[in-house]
Amino acid sequence: MPVTAPLIMVAETQPDLRRTIREFLEESGFRVLPAQSSDDVFQALGKVPVGVVVLDSALRGADGLDLCRDVRERSDVPVILVGANSSEVDRVVGLELGADDYMAKPYSGRELAARVRAVLRRGRSDRSPGLNRQTQAVFDGWTVDFGRRTILDPAGAPVDLTAAEFTLLTVLLDHPQTVIARARLMELAGVRDAPSSDRSVDVLISRLRRKLRHGDQPAPIVTARGIGYMFSATVDRC
Repeated sequence: MPVTAPLIMVAETQPDLRRTIREFLEESGFRVLPAQSSDDVFQALGKVPVGVVVLDSALRGADGLDLCRDVRERSDVPVILVGANSSEVDRVVGLELGADDYMAKPYSGRELAARVRAVLRRGRSDRSPGLNRQTQAVFDGWTVDFGRRTILDPAGAPVDLTAAEFTLLTVLLDHPQTVIARARLMELAGVRDAPSSDRSVDVLISRLRRKLRHGDQPAPIVTARGIGYMFSATVDRC
């Protein structure tokens, strides 16, 4: 397997399932780094370039949800959170804590590989200019650098965005002052596997709004009730 293949950390408590996932992902063209505890996760993240973390919510040594929050605070590596509950509440909680995707057990190796590829594509698209995108975009004093995947607030301070949040912001910046239907926004942001009733985009919008506030200035994301969302600020590109 080429050393340039993406490295996927599989943080799974059950040895048999961890081995099965590893074998399937390797057969799918990925390199795999197994982890069985929270210590394994953080030691690896500080030493090797992990492309995606597949994180069991019942991981040994920590509550998986707390661990997801800790990973997000220390790194912008994409996280696919895996839990035993398929309810919308669990999915929303995982996304609120910073996960880029959520999967419920049991799941197939084929589905996991597809979701890993989708998260990786999302990250690559964040790094590449789009049809209506230049190197930087400026709005209300904020500066977004698409090549470096960075965003600075009006005071010049960096703001951490997850891969999913950055992708969603990019979509909004590509369509300023235009109402985007919720289903279309889900499609453009790469949330393809979720049903139309899923709240993934709503959760991401909520997270973006919190992060794009500055002082008394609210985030320029307007809800078009019953339709979708609109980025209300004027966007200058350079």
